Order: sequence, then C-alpha cells, then structure tokens
Amino acid sequence: MLLDRVEKVFDVRKKTGFLKRERRQVRAVDSLSFSVARGEMVGYIGPNGAGKSTTIKMLTGILTPSGGRLRVAGIDPTRERMRLAHRIGVVFGQRTTLWWDLPLLDSYRLMHRMYRIPDARYRANLDRLVELLDLGDLLDTPVRQLSLGQRMRGDIAAALLHDPEVLYLDEPTIGLDVISKTRVRDFLRELNAERATTVLLTTHDLQDIEQLCSRVMVIDHGRLMYDGPLAGLHRAGESERTLVVDLEREVPPIDAPAPARVVRVEGPRQWLAFPAAESAAPLVARIAAQYPLVDLSVREPDIETVIAKMYAERAGQADQREAAAQDASAAGDVSAAGDAGDASKGRDEGVGRVVS
Repeated sequence: MLLDRVEKVFDVRKKTGFLKRERRQVRAVDSLSFSVARGEMVGYIGPNGAGKSTTIKMLTGILTPSGGRLRVAGIDPTRERMRLAHRIGVVFGQRTTLWWDLPLLDSYRLMHRMYRIPDARYRANLDRLVELLDLGDLLDTPVRQLSLGQRMRGDIAAALLHDPEVLYLDEPTIGLDVISKTRVRDFLRELNAERATTVLLTTHDLQDIEQLCSRVMVIDHGRLMYDGPLAGLHRAGESERTLVVDLEREVPPIDAPAPARVVRVEGPRQWLAFPAAESAAPLVARIAAQYPLVDLSVREPDIETVIAKMYAERAGQADQREAAAQDASAAGDVSAAGDAGDASKGRDEGVGRVVS
C-alpha cells in the first residue's frame, strides 16, 4: 500500500442569504504520504473530521483523489476498482455490507457468487470464520434481528470470505461490549499471524490500537502528525509514567531527582511522575535506599491523554502562527500607510513648491 502526496478536496456550498450560496473548498486530505508493508497491522487514528474515512474511501476506490499517487496491491484503486475489490476487504462500523432482511447465511451465499469464490474455498473459509467468530447459532437469523456486536462479527466474516490481502477496518468495535471486543481482537490477531493479512485499523477505542498494532499513524486536518511505533508516540507527546510508592509511614514529599517529581501525596502513599521514555530503575533504587519502602507500582501513560496533548499543542502552534501572521499583516499595513503618508506629503510639498 502506497500513498504519495495524496490530496482530496471537496467543493462545499453554503447558503449565505436568499437564493445566495457561497462556494468554498474543504481540504480533507492534504499531501498525505505513507506506505504499509504486507502483513503489517497499522493503527490510523485522529479526531472526527481528520480525514481517516476519506483516506480509506480513496484506498478502496470509492473516492477519487484530487492529486497525488495511490497504489494498493500494485493496483490503482480509481482505475481498476473491480479488480481491486477481489484483493481487499472492508468493514465500516457505521454501515453493513449484509442484506438487512436476509438470514446471515444467505448474505454469505450471495457474496460467494459475487466474488466467484471456488466452492471448496468458500466452504473452508466459511467454516473457519463461523468457528472463530462464534457465528454458528446466527446463520439462519435475519440481519435486522442481530445485535450490533453480532452484526459486526458477521460483517468481518463477510469481508474475509474471499481471502483478501488487505483489510480495512473503520471503527470495527464501535458499540461492542467487552466480550465481543475481546473476541474480535483475538480473531484479528490470529488472522494476521496465520495469513499475513495487511490490516489498516481506524478507531476511537485506543485499546484496539494498543492490543493489535505495532505501528500507529496520527492524522489531523488531513496531515500526518506522527508515524512510528506506539512507544515512540509517548515520546513524541512527551508523556509521563507514574510511580506509585507506598511507605511504612507518612513522610514529607520524596526528594526525587529531576526530571522526576512528586505530583500527589496521601498519607504514606506518594505519586511521582517521570518521562515515559526513561527507565524507572534508577528512581526506584534511590527511593528504596533512602525511604522506608513497603510497595510500589508503575502506571503506564494513557494514550488518549498523549494524543489529546499532541492535538492541543498543534492547535496552539496554529493559533500562534495565525496571530503572528495577523501581527505581521498589521505591521505591514502600518508601514504601508506610513510610506503612503510620506509619499503624499512629498507630493503636497512638491505641489506647494510648484504653485509658489
């Protein structure tokens, strides 16, 4: 999978008055470039409106890029969408690919014909997917009678019946209970390990990313903010781990070496924050040597907090740039006005000299 400076611009018309509409362009994806190797499981995350679903729709051929180059399994999705359909699987959490009034099994039979899956391969895949996703008791149930979790498992099975090389999952665990989420995650992990299926996962449930993906990409306003390992995301967001220390008795705040610091004290228990990229061992050794230690634990940073901080910093930087641009514009206007005044004064003086 390859994206090279891909852009997607939408024309939006907004009503501004009676029989009047204003036309403006919205850049949903802005010069986006990345590649995903075969067999990778990549988390693709960002806030609502960041461009995640637009990216997936371009990767499947549903949308045509406004610019740039895009390839999936060596195929241009825009020009060869039908050919690509046999190489990819797609699950949109908000929409189903199943036939609403038909039993689940009838939907699978229709896909058997649509994708022209050989009979033996279809039966083997169906049996395997039904077992792994626990769909046996649901095959004769109309899709409209399935719960959200059951339907999502049915949609995932439908997307994999034809053995796709690439699987796009857009919010695959949305609205699922804990048991259903665990079952879906275990299945995806096994699928990737057994068949080296490439998975691009977009989700707002960051536990999906932490449990499934070794690589994560963060997108905001159509631009890639981060691309790398999950551990590196903590460093990029300057996140902190927390060392929780239980002492034998209440003591003043622990004298911790910088950059570690005490952030909370409750009786004999103290909380110390330190950079996530650093080892806890030196800090633990120092506390154990100098204080009456009973127990301790290390709490990992919350990835949601890390990403929220990245967004906040990016928004702050954008505000600073906008303010600087406005200041520069204002300074330019003042300078231009001064130049114009000097020029006018010069003209007036010249005229005055001519007249006199």
